[in-house]
Amino acid sequence: MSERLGGERFAGSFTQQEPIPEAGIDAALAVLRHGRLHRYNTVAGEVAETALLEEEFAAYVGAKYCLALASGGAAMACALRALQVRPGEPVLSNAFTLAPVPGAIASIGARPVFVDVTEDLTIDLAHLEAQAKASGARVLLLSHMRGHVCDMEALMALCDRLGVRVIEDCAHTMGAKWKGVPSGRHGAVGCYSTQTYKHMNSGEGGFLVTDDAELAARAILLSGSYMLYARHRAAPAPEAFEALKLDVPNVSSRMDNLRAAILRPQIGLLDDRRARWRALYQGMERGLARASGVRLIPRPQHEDYVGSSFQFLLPGWEPARVAAFVAAAAARGVELKWFGAADPAGFTSRYSHWHYAAPEALPQTDRILAGLIDMRLPLTFSVADVDQIARILTEEAAAAARADVPGQVAAVTAD
Repeated sequence: MSERLGGERFAGSFTQQEPIPEAGIDAALAVLRHGRLHRYNTVAGEVAETALLEEEFAAYVGAKYCLALASGGAAMACALRALQVRPGEPVLSNAFTLAPVPGAIASIGARPVFVDVTEDLTIDLAHLEAQAKASGARVLLLSHMRGHVCDMEALMALCDRLGVRVIEDCAHTMGAKWKGVPSGRHGAVGCYSTQTYKHMNSGEGGFLVTDDAELAARAILLSGSYMLYARHRAAPAPEAFEALKLDVPNVSSRMDNLRAAILRPQIGLLDDRRARWRALYQGMERGLARASGVRLIPRPQHEDYVGSSFQFLLPGWEPARVAAFVAAAAARGVELKWFGAADPAGFTSRYSHWHYAAPEALPQTDRILAGLIDMRLPLTFSVADVDQIARILTEEAAAAARADVPGQVAAVTAD
């Protein structure tokens, strides 16, 4: 191990994002100078940055209505409330996802019902049908986890047959498409995140899009519009609110004008970012194609994906061997996340860690997550960077395959 550590080491940062575009900085400074950060605090003739952002993002994804919110989690919770999910009600969701997804379900008092993941890291449609029938759930909060999109036509046909409404969590698929349809446009509602590590960056933030006027009106009222809904530009006509405005509670979760100003110029960058991320992702695929014991995730031809992170499987590897591999990579500057680790770490956890949801064991998902490795690919990386990362991982995978596991774990601990 020490001999390998004497070789090349990656010196880049897995958490460093690109700077905010100058147009976003200028717009943010203008908001700071006039001080009208609240979305409804405008002067005569002024259209709020938030209202313009909603209009422009709706146009980008081809939606009738769009609502900007404080986070992607707030968008999912708002969507669930707009669909009138009640406390105690079961809501289907992927077992392979991140904590904000079941967190959104739990935040309204509903009960997550987890669905198995396949080896291609998408939701298992056969298990989805079984869980829907067993639970009686009428809503699926579908996570396009780490940017992997299932066969959306097959999923929507199944959900339509079962009478299940679909909310799409597109935190990792903003800018992606399935057969030319933007991610978030298959279900009743699409939700997006603009947290720092997502495809547009405002630190925190999110969107909700829909073509359903009643759902949009409910969501806008829920977000805390008071009686100012007419100031929204990507919203239903005021009459859509009349029958609802006295019955829908205010659950304040609005986006502010400062974050909207930062985000507006980034919409026009999404397609270029998708192409740049694709180049990094494909570089990792090439570099790991012959790595010992590594299984790459196939990408369907119908999926126009955004490769902002990279996943691979170590099928059949013992936990100690995986842990040693992850530690050896870290010692050479490559930060990996392991979904099979016994304890949650940083942003990474899995369904069995969410005790509040009282999850039932899912052996298929457990087997897959036991060997699942995940890695960010920020746009501050170059293709040469990912080539180097792939070389390091290929060397460490080969070393882990040869090593005596207890001895290697001891060496990692000693280092």
